[in-house]
Amino acid sequence: MPELLSIKNLEVSLKNPTNDKRGKVLRGISLSLGEGQRVALVGESGCGKSMTALSILNLLPQPPMEVTGGTIHFKDKDIHRFTREEWEAIRGKDIGIVFQDPITSLNPVFTVGVQIEETLRKHLNSSETEVRQKTLNLLAEVGLPDPKRVIGQYPHQLSGGMCQRVMIAMAIACGPTLLIADEPTTALDVTVQAQILELVFKLTQQNKMAVLLITHDLRIVKGHADRVVILYAGEVMEEGTPEDIFVHAQHPYTEGLLASMPQFEQKGKELVSIGGVVPSPFEDLPACVFANRCPKVKDKCRTEKPEFVLNKTGHGVRCFYPSEK
Repeated sequence: MPELLSIKNLEVSLKNPTNDKRGKVLRGISLSLGEGQRVALVGESGCGKSMTALSILNLLPQPPMEVTGGTIHFKDKDIHRFTREEWEAIRGKDIGIVFQDPITSLNPVFTVGVQIEETLRKHLNSSETEVRQKTLNLLAEVGLPDPKRVIGQYPHQLSGGMCQRVMIAMAIACGPTLLIADEPTTALDVTVQAQILELVFKLTQQNKMAVLLITHDLRIVKGHADRVVILYAGEVMEEGTPEDIFVHAQHPYTEGLLASMPQFEQKGKELVSIGGVVPSPFEDLPACVFANRCPKVKDKCRTEKPEFVLNKTGHGVRCFYPSEK
């Protein structure tokens, strides 16, 4: 499978405006995505998932954030060397993104039709008639009823689920080769979440797009991802196929995430949780960033940094004492 996206040892720092101290948001992230492949980036809030997505699109707020190391290659090109014009040509055309909150992602003073058409005009050499028809087709494709009515409506006139469908229409409008879905169901109620996810995966499969799905919910991953990357405190803890993660999990953090997933047979019982909280970028952490929350921690974990070890089957883990399953 030809490689589409390659991230190697990506480091991002954050400057504290009160004391000028710099903290690490990403601590050497490495991951790759092949053409048409679906990769899920999983972890708790504050682990660096969205910062990874913003780094790929060169949308990090600089300052206070800064890329301090590593490389990102898209279609074998180093994105850090792109000019502003090259970025404007790529965003929306080759790389599409669906953000967490559709209400705040859409411009409230323009109709949804105007916002989708702007993307089409920028990247496609089409007439006004073709742009309007393409917009109507996209609204229908994402399952919005009565596209001719919706095209003239403003975001506040639509529900959260409808706004997210509009965002998906904008993201796939120009047929990108990579779609980044950054927690696309976070702001939606449970009844709509499954519909939106099903729509994202159906459209990307039909259009043969690669997908980087960012989520904190492992249930979403099962059956929808080719590979799963577990992220914690800006580092990759474990990576593998869904079977590797769900059946043969080796890292204590992955095991904690799996154990904390609510199960029907647990009804009436106390839910399992991982003790402690995700550290801030400015905390001084032990050599293993998960050591302060790990049930298996030993002295070695606090003084020596574990390497990310990949086995012959492609299952990788960063731990001195991985589980054997």
